[in-house]
Amino acid sequence: MTVVAAPRREGYVGGLLSRAPKRRVSPERIAASLTLIVLVGLGIASLVQSGFSLAGVFQSWGNAQRFMTRVGALTFPAPLDLLWLIALTVGLVLVGTLVAAALSVPIAYLAAANTTPGPVWRGIARFIGVLTRSIPDVVLAMAFVLMFSLGTLPGILAIGIHSIGMISKMFADAIEQIDEGPRLAIRAAGGTKLQQFTAGVLPQVLPSWVATVLHRNDINLRGSVVLGYVGVAGLGLEMSYAFKALNYGRGLGIALVIFVLCVVMEIVSSAVRGAMLGETAQTRSWMDRILHPRLRRGGEAESGAATVAAAAKPAWAASPAAAVRRPWTRERRRNTIAGWAAVAIVIGSLIVCQIQWSDLITVWAKIPETAAKFWPPSFGNYDASVMFGAMRDTIAIALAATVLTLLPSLLLGSFAARNVAPNGTVRGIARFLLVGIRGIPELILAIVLIVVTGLGPTAGIVALAIGGIGLLGKLVADSFEEVDRGPERALRAVGATRAQTYASATVPQGTRALIGHSFYMLDTNIRAATILGIVGGGGVGYYLLNAGQGSRYEVVTAIVLMILATVLVVEGLAMWMRRVFR
Repeated sequence: MTVVAAPRREGYVGGLLSRAPKRRVSPERIAASLTLIVLVGLGIASLVQSGFSLAGVFQSWGNAQRFMTRVGALTFPAPLDLLWLIALTVGLVLVGTLVAAALSVPIAYLAAANTTPGPVWRGIARFIGVLTRSIPDVVLAMAFVLMFSLGTLPGILAIGIHSIGMISKMFADAIEQIDEGPRLAIRAAGGTKLQQFTAGVLPQVLPSWVATVLHRNDINLRGSVVLGYVGVAGLGLEMSYAFKALNYGRGLGIALVIFVLCVVMEIVSSAVRGAMLGETAQTRSWMDRILHPRLRRGGEAESGAATVAAAAKPAWAASPAAAVRRPWTRERRRNTIAGWAAVAIVIGSLIVCQIQWSDLITVWAKIPETAAKFWPPSFGNYDASVMFGAMRDTIAIALAATVLTLLPSLLLGSFAARNVAPNGTVRGIARFLLVGIRGIPELILAIVLIVVTGLGPTAGIVALAIGGIGLLGKLVADSFEEVDRGPERALRAVGATRAQTYASATVPQGTRALIGHSFYMLDTNIRAATILGIVGGGGVGYYLLNAGQGSRYEVVTAIVLMILATVLVVEGLAMWMRRVFR
């Protein structure tokens, strides 16, 4: 009998990885791939043209040391004043986010493919989302300050309207991913559209919606800093006063308070997600694993009796009569207290904001006068070539920052993913770094980097790149954790190394999400680059600030239209890429 030697496991794995059937690549896919290559090339060219040099940035840290020596010790407002500013800032951000969440529900319903009444309604809803996302919140705040004067209401409305774009998009995406069975069953039984939504759609999307609102609230808190530069009350306004008065010690002290507040808000948001959402995939974040150890398994399927116990109904749900006498268990008491605490926080936020509700009635008379200041759009005394050149610089800054963000985000995001990280310690460190980076507002980063590198695009590029690592890294980690584990287990079963599994199973499955997240990052960077121009980060933001401060609002409108056109192009490219690489 002839004995055939077994092939070496390494060779078998290599053969397994190389014997995948070859598919014919469509011309559209080739065009999409070439477009990606061109965009990356343009980003690299923008980096080179900007004069960016990592070695140069490190060599410039001496400027920061000399600056901090001149600044001296950090100073802060009086304790009671500081507490009031913190409460005011958190209050207006929370109320603005809740306004956006409420307005986003009908827009998302119309924008979702499976619930929209028709393609026209869907197109209108999608356009509203893109429009509100494209108008910088600082521009909205300028308009509302004219209509309401100084205070919190301009900030609340600016945050609320600007946030509709992101929240409604995520809400609509969640609706499109539901199990259609319950909704169709209610419709077949004669249920109205409202009943289909409240009983068939809402229970499925509520966890995702809660996570989206909390995530947006964190973003709005960081973004509220820049609103202070146009007169919105809070920590941002105090910081702007300090820097304008050259009181850098106080300005940097308030910046430190904002950073700590952003990290604390991330912790609180994570605690709320864990308490309200249980073991759903939407709860994944670094702090969730610290506060809620049961979430470490994420959305993976449980086995044996645990699954049966989780799926079983509690005794009080056996009949309506038993439900009426539902016992006050520890979980019910906790949820009730948490619910009333949330209501108290919202009411407290409304009280702190000191909103003049009568302004919402009298403001309608001011709309025609305010609109006349912003329309028709015009470049004013600026030459059109100068403005288009500034917009080109903004796009170049955003592209360069996105390219600079990609590799660190992929590396840090991979180590933050449960199925990629070699152990829990590495994963915890990576998650901690991501949230620490994400907690620093880009405007504060830009101010610090301008001190280091001087005025120009380098400060804007580095600020956006560092801030982008926190956001894109988290998105990459979540996407890699949500891939199908079957191919990974199959490769490990035949002896594949961790690197082979990552390259051949994890990354290919996460490529589509990575492309989508990268375009979202580019979209975000274009709008953020506009804002960073306000503090000398380069681009069209410089002209935006000058036009706003000089009351040349027709120039503001022209700049916003350029931003809108750019964002629409990016959105179209992103939709095309997601369709081609699906």
